[in-house]
Amino acid sequence: MLLRRVHQLVEYFTVRVVISLIQALRIETCAAAARWLAWFACDVLRIRGAVVDRNLQIAFPDWPEATRRQVARQMWEHLLLMVCEIAHIQRKIHETNWRKFVDVENKRQWIRAVSGPGPKVCVTGHFGNFEVLGHVSNFWGFRTYTVARTLDNPYLDRLVQRFRESMGQRILPKADSATQADEVLATGGILALLGDQHAGRKGCRVEFLGQGASCHKALALFSLLHRAPLLVATCSRAGRPLRFAMRMDGLLDAQALRTQYTTVEEVTQWYNDVLAARIRAEPEQYWWLHDRWKDRRRQEAIAAASSASRAA
Repeated sequence: MLLRRVHQLVEYFTVRVVISLIQALRIETCAAAARWLAWFACDVLRIRGAVVDRNLQIAFPDWPEATRRQVARQMWEHLLLMVCEIAHIQRKIHETNWRKFVDVENKRQWIRAVSGPGPKVCVTGHFGNFEVLGHVSNFWGFRTYTVARTLDNPYLDRLVQRFRESMGQRILPKADSATQADEVLATGGILALLGDQHAGRKGCRVEFLGQGASCHKALALFSLLHRAPLLVATCSRAGRPLRFAMRMDGLLDAQALRTQYTTVEEVTQWYNDVLAARIRAEPEQYWWLHDRWKDRRRQEAIAAASSASRAA
């Protein structure tokens, strides 16, 4: 127990030191470092290289190996630069200057959808910089409640929660938060969730990027049971560090939930299609190291083991 606590404290202080070093650097310096570290992580260390390459083959079966390798390196550069941007945004982007850093597409329709009466459900994915999404939307006067997984390290978990709540979000733990989420929606609040997480065998099976995937049912159920409009929102980097494009990529209003999309499967497939379209447009900003298709990998392993057994 003591060794575990010491290990957690070492992790915590290491993260704090790294954050301090990043904040001491210019963002352009961080971008140059991210480019070099991306090459090292992708081409030398090959961190989760097999998972990344397999995911890209699933989503883009016509791509040659050279293109997959290039996008994998760009993904690592994006992730490393994203960490640097998160360390900088609280100091650099605030209520009076956010327009210099963020371009909001279809802003009027977005604000109209969110500011209407009643609850709303906002979904995004492991794409772009979703921390900026929560940070900037707070400047519009909208308080969101975000469902997030509790980190294993309690010190890091408190650090991340303080950071997010300092930017106006309220964090609900992913485990056993259904009652709290229902209360948020029952009082007309905005609930924000990540919609591209693997849900295991109990999840809802839909197609995502051309391949069957397991999705959590709760997101669609929240929207259907509360007749809460469902928004798909993303925030991607727009060419340069600390420059972003925020979009409302799709909206299911209460009318559509009553007439066109009335089941969990239909709603879940809808937001997966919207997310997939955005990811295909900017594939280098998606977390391809995220093992989205675990069921497929398990089935392939079982099939390979079965073939080997027959051959023997």
